[in-house]
Amino acid sequence: MNYHIAVAVIWAAVFVESRKIRGISLSYKRFYKERKSFLCIDGSKLIPFEQVNDDYCDCADGSDEPGTAACPNGHFYCTNLGFRPHYIQSSRVNDGICDCCDGSDEYNSSAHCQNTCRNLGQRERAELEERMRRLNEGLLMKRQLVEEGADVWREKQAELSDLQKVAEDLQIRLEYLRKRKTEAEALKEEALAAAHPPPPPGQEGPRSPIRAEISLEGHGQPMQDTDILIDTDTRLQQWMDSAEKREESPNEPEVRDAGTEDDPDVKAAVEAAKSAVADLKKSEEAYQRLQMEIRELEDRLAIDYGPEREFLFLLGRCFQITAYEYAYTICPFNQVTQKSQAGTEVLLGKWDAWGGPPENPYGMMKYDRGEPCWQGPTRSTHVRLTCGADSAVRWVKEPSKCHYAMELQTPVACRPQPPSRRGVHSEL
Repeated sequence: MNYHIAVAVIWAAVFVESRKIRGISLSYKRFYKERKSFLCIDGSKLIPFEQVNDDYCDCADGSDEPGTAACPNGHFYCTNLGFRPHYIQSSRVNDGICDCCDGSDEYNSSAHCQNTCRNLGQRERAELEERMRRLNEGLLMKRQLVEEGADVWREKQAELSDLQKVAEDLQIRLEYLRKRKTEAEALKEEALAAAHPPPPPGQEGPRSPIRAEISLEGHGQPMQDTDILIDTDTRLQQWMDSAEKREESPNEPEVRDAGTEDDPDVKAAVEAAKSAVADLKKSEEAYQRLQMEIRELEDRLAIDYGPEREFLFLLGRCFQITAYEYAYTICPFNQVTQKSQAGTEVLLGKWDAWGGPPENPYGMMKYDRGEPCWQGPTRSTHVRLTCGADSAVRWVKEPSKCHYAMELQTPVACRPQPPSRRGVHSEL
């Protein structure tokens, strides 16, 4: 008789001990040491200790029922030895579904839960090791790319300095050519004036061939008025035809005064003026192109390429992926496009700025000011950057109308992980 009583007492003690600690993590175990009373963790209420885990919610914070589903705001702690421990909502305790990999949440249900924590832990650790391997490879590659980027940066700076020096020299040449053009045109006017001096005072100038009286050859009789009109129209048309030819060949010097074509001084002056105009025009065009190239290079050098300019590696490169019957192309720091099978290309956004969170501002690229959607907003794209041993677009999608999302994997996005995130808790 005494033996059975002793066994019953021991069983009851074990039952009470298991009941009171079920669903509790080690960090909270101190609150559940067996006493005559239990103080709710929020301090709102003091209850008899027997009411802990009795399947009735007494505390407002649900702390008296960590191992049951009685409190709607309570949490159950999955120990999950061999895998990651975590909390689940108390409402999922004994609901017939195995939420904890060790099956501890279904201690009083019809569910037959197998303990899969060890397999899950092994799989997660293998995945973590693979991620760490890729991270180490990416970090090694990133260091090489940072060094290459530093060389590219120095080359771009030297290129800009050279272009600015060329621009200064070209500006001096432009001043010289403008002066030369002015002098050449002045000499041309002097040559024309010398070839055709003004008539002495009182002397009539030559008669206009259009308004002069024209005699019929062999007849010695003046032409009739109608004949004069016909002849005038013919000459006017010939002049107009000649003017059209001059307009089609703007480089041909326009000489309206008769007899100047054979004057060597006039021809030399006209050719000199023509050469001066052409040289000035050519140099002005070259200066404009040079200034445009300088502005583009200055804009590129003004971009934030990261703390070590590591993202300079992506400048001038483009990456493509095919999805949903479209070819998507991203050219970092430039633009994102979408091309259909028919060959129609649509701009999905131009480079705008970095858009990552404060802890990793270089984790997201923003591309705005794309082509407008039909009855929708202007297209834009956000590109998420992730660590990888090579550079490639992993996926693309359209989470909302005319707004696109991409993931670009690249070594320059690799960052050393904090020590706290490198391991997996396999034991408690």
